[in-house]
Amino acid sequence: MEKIEIGKQEIRRAVTEKGGTEKTEFQSAETGKRNNKKVKLGKNGAGKLVFRKVGTAKNKAEKPAARKAEAGNMNTIQADAASPETVEIEKIETEVADKKSQNLMSLIRRVHGLVENPDIEKHRQSQDYIGTILSNTKSLNYREVDVDGMYGEWVSVNRAHMKKYIILHCHGGGYSTGSSLYARTLTSKLAESTSMDVFCFDYRLAPEHPFPAATEDAMKAWNYLMLLGYGARDVVLTGDSAGGNLALALALKLKEEKRLLPRGLVLMSPWTDLTSSGKSFQTKAELDPVLDRPYIERMVKAYAEGQNLEEAFISPLFGNFEGFPPTYIQVGENEILLSDSLRLHQAFIDANVSVKIDVWPGMWHVFQMSPMKTAWSAMDKNAEFIYDICR
Repeated sequence: MEKIEIGKQEIRRAVTEKGGTEKTEFQSAETGKRNNKKVKLGKNGAGKLVFRKVGTAKNKAEKPAARKAEAGNMNTIQADAASPETVEIEKIETEVADKKSQNLMSLIRRVHGLVENPDIEKHRQSQDYIGTILSNTKSLNYREVDVDGMYGEWVSVNRAHMKKYIILHCHGGGYSTGSSLYARTLTSKLAESTSMDVFCFDYRLAPEHPFPAATEDAMKAWNYLMLLGYGARDVVLTGDSAGGNLALALALKLKEEKRLLPRGLVLMSPWTDLTSSGKSFQTKAELDPVLDRPYIERMVKAYAEGQNLEEAFISPLFGNFEGFPPTYIQVGENEILLSDSLRLHQAFIDANVSVKIDVWPGMWHVFQMSPMKTAWSAMDKNAEFIYDICR
């Protein structure tokens, strides 16, 4: 948060050098209020989607232009578009936004370095510790349950909320780390943003329990919900990273068994291709502050050594998605698993599945975990999608 505030101060200082009018212009934009002057702002603003932002800027430019053209003032339009003041402000804002993004990425690298540990047990403990700290809030209830020997927990808000629909969340961690406790960084936000109960479970982890242990445990969690009286259409299936892989594998398994599928899927930075064949493994290698190829290779070896990595239950990207429910995918622009999401999106389109993807500018792998405004904005988008499909 300090870096974000520094960024705002830099904007104010930079613009003040150009005069008081521009300073007022930026300050009003920071609070969401714009003056009448035409200034394009927020190219890389937190919480704004790439495609949405581009579209918004274009529309705002075209509508005034159209009105002026009708009045025969084309010369005025050209003058506005070429305004040196506007160009200078855009340049300043871009430079500050880039610096802010670099600072954030550097911070994430340091935080991730504190958690990652060659000793897998210490790594798991560090994750649980972070989950405990970030989920310490009185606005939520956490209720532990035993599902035939498997730990699970319900996360719910301390207020009147929806009971008809629930969320089944599969946590991430490369199939070797992670837990319901660590996943509270996401399940808490999911519960608060949707006002729905969220169930998360501790599936068996590799290398002690390689494939197909996690898929078997995911099916156990699904059957537990069905025995409670929920129907498949009452459940929204969510997952992050390897949990996104597991959510897809569970849906594929349900389909194989000719059972009803969940109402919808929400996937955050899903790990869909364990063959690591996506282009972003090369193009985003220097940008990703969280993942790298050696880490991915260790996780693959622990979970699926000796297996056919193109099997759909291991790499869901290669599965048959015909008949799948509506799906929403979120992914960071600066992660090596970007291609995993983009290719999954295309595979869903090819299978005639209702699917939507948002690529978040400047963001990293499962950025929704982070305690920042952009993470909450992403969760609000998740909630919008879930409300949509639960109508």
